[in-house]
Parts: sequence; C-alpha cells; structure tokens
Amino acid sequence: MSHEILFTPEGENLSGTPWAVYPRPQMRRGSFLNLNGQWEFASCNGPFDREILVPFCPESQLSGIGEHFHENCALHYRRRFTLPEGFNVGRVLLHIGAADQKLVCFINGKKVGTHVGGYEAMTFDITAFLKPENEIRLLCRDDLRDKRQPYGKQTLNRGGMWYTPVSGIWQTVWLESVPERYIQKLNIENRGASVTISTEPAMDGKVTVAGLGEYALAEGKVTISPENPHFWSPEDPYLYDFTVETETDRVESYFALRTLEIKDIGGCKRLCLNGKPYFFHGLLDQGYWPDGLFTPAAPECYVNDIAAMKKLGFNTLRKHIKVEPEEFYYQCDRLGMVVFQDMVNNGDYNFLRDTAMPTVGIQTLDDRKLHQDPATRCEFLKAMEATVNQLCNHPCILYWTIFNEGWGQFDSDNIYHHLKALDDTRWIDSTSGWFRRKETDVDSRHVYFKPIRLKAGEKPLVLSEFGGYSYKPEGHVFNTEQTYGYKKFENAEEFAAAVENLYYQQVIPAAKKGLCAAIYTQVSDVEDETNGLLSYDRKVEKLTVERMLPIAQALQAAME
Repeated sequence: MSHEILFTPEGENLSGTPWAVYPRPQMRRGSFLNLNGQWEFASCNGPFDREILVPFCPESQLSGIGEHFHENCALHYRRRFTLPEGFNVGRVLLHIGAADQKLVCFINGKKVGTHVGGYEAMTFDITAFLKPENEIRLLCRDDLRDKRQPYGKQTLNRGGMWYTPVSGIWQTVWLESVPERYIQKLNIENRGASVTISTEPAMDGKVTVAGLGEYALAEGKVTISPENPHFWSPEDPYLYDFTVETETDRVESYFALRTLEIKDIGGCKRLCLNGKPYFFHGLLDQGYWPDGLFTPAAPECYVNDIAAMKKLGFNTLRKHIKVEPEEFYYQCDRLGMVVFQDMVNNGDYNFLRDTAMPTVGIQTLDDRKLHQDPATRCEFLKAMEATVNQLCNHPCILYWTIFNEGWGQFDSDNIYHHLKALDDTRWIDSTSGWFRRKETDVDSRHVYFKPIRLKAGEKPLVLSEFGGYSYKPEGHVFNTEQTYGYKKFENAEEFAAAVENLYYQQVIPAAKKGLCAAIYTQVSDVEDETNGLLSYDRKVEKLTVERMLPIAQALQAAME
C-alpha cells in the first residue's frame, strides 16, 4: 500500500548521536556511555553490508533501512567500542531500552544473555567479557504471527487503526559503570503526603532531599513525610529532587506527592486529585511518528506534543497500548501531564467479537472463557508485571488500563486483583470500552457512533474513548487516497466547529451529571488514521487555543 514520506521537524534536522539524553531519569549516575548511532546491520543471516541508525527500528525512515523483513528473520547489529579511561571501576552494565521482541547479546563473540519482551528495558552485566577493544553484537527476532507476545497496534497489513509493524532495537543502547555492590533498583512509593524510598538490594546509607534535608536509609528503606507537603498536579507539577548515598554507590532521582481518592460528591462518585474532584480532560496518545515509528527523532518531540496539548487545555494523555521510553514519563512528570497507562495486548483480535458487536450494543461477554491458552496468559501477566515494575515510580501515572475493547481480554476480575497486589496506589480500569465485569475502580466506556448519553452509577464514570473526527490538512497526510476516522470533515473550520460542539453539547453536560474523565481520540494523526489534533508530521495544529481553553475551564467548573 503506497503512502507519502513525512518527516517531523526534528527528523528533518537530525544530526550527531541521536537520543543523547540520559535514558533513566529517575536513577541517574555519573557514568554514561551512549552507544546510539551508526551500527553495522545484517538481515536474515546475510552479510554485514548495511548500516542502521540506532535507536530507530529498521522499518523507519530515520534508521536508514526503511524496510520490514519477513517474520522471524534474524536481524544482526554490530559495532565496536572502547571504554573511556576510568570507566570500569567495578562492574560494567549494558542497557537496552527496548527491542522487539527477542534479543540475544554477544560481547567479543561470547553469549552474554537473552531477553524476551518488546516493550521493556533489559540489562546485561558484561564485565567478565570485556577487553581493551570490544565488539558488541545483538541478534533480534520478531514474529507477529506469534500472538503470545504483546504486540499492541502492530500488524503485517497496515490500515485503519492498525499500524506498520516494528522490529529490532527501538530505544537507547548504553553502558554504565557501577561499583561491585550497587543499587540495582530504586522503589518510590507515594501514599498521600508521604513517600517511601527503598533500594534493591537493601543497603544502608542516607537520602538527601532538596529543601528538606537528610534522612537515614535503614535496611534499604526510609519514609519521608514533609511538614508542609507541596502536592503535584498538572497545574503545579512540583518535584522533590533527592540523592541516595550508600557506602559504595550514589544515585540521583526525584519524587512527587499527590493523593488519589474516590469520593461521593453531590450524589456521584468522583475521581479526586489532592482531595478535590478533578476532571481528567484527555487525549488518546498512540506514540507513533512518521519518520521514527515507535521512536521520535529526538526527546524534544515528547516535550512538543505535551506542550501543544497543555496549551489547548488538556491535562491527561492516555498512553494507548504502548510503553514509552522513560524520557516520555519524565517529561510528563516535569511538565505536568497526567498519564493513564495502558497495558500492551497480546492474544488474537476478532473484528466481529471485539468491535462490530460491541459497537451495536452487544457488550456482555464472560471473559473467563476467552484466550485460554496458558502460555498466552502467562506472557500477558509477565509483561504487565514488567510494565508496572518499570514505570511505577513516575508520579504522572495515576491510572492503569488492563484490557482495551476486549483485545486479548481474559479473566479480568482476577487480573484486577493481580494488578492491585502489584500497585494499590493507583486507579485501575480493568476493561476499557466494553465487556465489563465486576472488579474495576471505574466504569469505563467508549462512544463513537452515537450521542454520548451516559449515566453515572456505583463507580466513577470515565469516557475512555470518544470523538475521532477526521480532517486531512493538505500536504501533511500519510495516505492521500483513503481516510480513516469516525466523522469526516473537508476543511479546518468545519472540523473545529464539530469538535467544539461535541464538547459543549455532550461532554460538558455529562460532566455535570457525574462524568469524571473524557479521552478524545487523539493527539495526532497516525498513518491512515487522520483523527488527530495534530497532523502526523506535527506541523499542523488543527485546533486553536481560543476555541479549546474555554472547554477545559467549563469541564472543571462542571465538576465543582
């Protein structure tokens, strides 16, 4: 299927080593050797006769390859490196932010380790394999036909709401020097006006919080309760910077304080942030880019998207069926953008069962009998646990979504309790859209093809997807021949007026009657799907501040 080649402004001006920022903002050390850049590349066990720009997947334009290889084809990456003087003071760790789906790591011809899972970070201790001059080789395999592994919106035949597949390395590759006994993980658990910081493994030492002072770290743990807590919110995204120092190690990080509650206010269950009812005025965020696909050309792309949406009055992004590099969540923490984080689905998708029948109102299904393959269920749970483990320190994440529109859904009541045991500090949306069961913190609905007429009940009411209106700005469209959206408009004024009317006539009245959150589809166009508020290349803003800010103000006023 043909399409136009589009680049973001950052992609057009890409130079030097891409993604040179420190990849793990919540656990920073002084040692950092970035291995992004040009690597030798070979496909399907062929010769190393091409180069690829890491961290961009081979399917992307920015990688220099621009090709999807057949399923389960071996993708080989190779480069050489020398450690800087004084870098190897204890252990040397190789970090890879993410690679889809299966990776094997070799250092100087010796196998170091393997990893399975396309959306999570991996770490290999390569100390014992190092020489004065070193060769690293990474072998990746990806098979979208195997539905046991989470795959999200990827498909072999792009179109509509399904997108170009991604394989290989798609996040930063980097080296870190650590002492022999080092902090492997920081855990930051916020409960209201207190935060508990702990280390893995448990180590004694001290925690120094900027503006608060020093606290003893005993058996690897300390709880801090500031006398005058400064709470985090999108309007005031206050972060406390801190350092952890042990006898052998030192890391820098940050935390935030905020309270999440469900209260009965005016006869309706309300989602409350920092003790007050808060309307989560949000957008679906797919995290796709025309030039880099899974990976934007530069971290600044995240900043620009977040800033553009905040400028329009939005305070929430629903990160849809994708786990981003930690830089994305750091910018949401720093700039003040709430994240509703989806888990990434695996299992099969069935159009009749998962889309057509629910759209016409058949939304009841016993999910205990769905996706019964034990391996598929096991892989979903492993990925869910990895997602929570990797992202749970970020204060911007207030809400987890387990299943979306039945995709891969199984036994959601028990999965709710499984996730609650992993993290009971956030709200959980067990079944976004439909196929609702009993166990969930919210009543989550999708409405696209009919008026929004929702009634608040025993749980806070969330409109977790709606809108999806399509407008294609000329010269900034991926697919000029076909249009995918839930209502289609020929010009900018008609589009803007329709979105405005949708909020004023349907969403704001619903907020007065108990609606707590509304997630419009979506931040940007994505390939064939042209229902974004930004064009796919991020060069056209389809809505204005003058039209959208009053909507944000009216939604919050409706809550109060």
